[in-house]
Amino acid sequence: MRLVRELRCQNCKADDGTVCGAHTNWGGGKGKAVKADDNLIAALCHKCHMKIDQGSTLSKAERQDIWERAHLRTVHHLVIYGLWPKEVPLPLQYLRIEGNGAAF
Repeated sequence: MRLVRELRCQNCKADDGTVCGAHTNWGGGKGKAVKADDNLIAALCHKCHMKIDQGSTLSKAERQDIWERAHLRTVHHLVIYGLWPKEVPLPLQYLRIEGNGAAF
């Protein structure tokens, strides 16, 4: 989780000292008082994190899309910079996209 602080916000590209690992709010083990797995995070600044979590100006689909794109970029950057923890499995969706040669 702390490794994502090395990255810019993967939504707006802010590098303002507020970037943290924002967990998914849609599945991934999340439930009442339960956080999703740490491999389901996106490097987001405080502003973007709140925008997605509070959701007052975006539809659920828009919030999910922003988080998903930021999540895939986060995983990609951690992997290419050698920061992805060896003991944490890579998310399956990332492996599928990476295997198809998609651009991040």
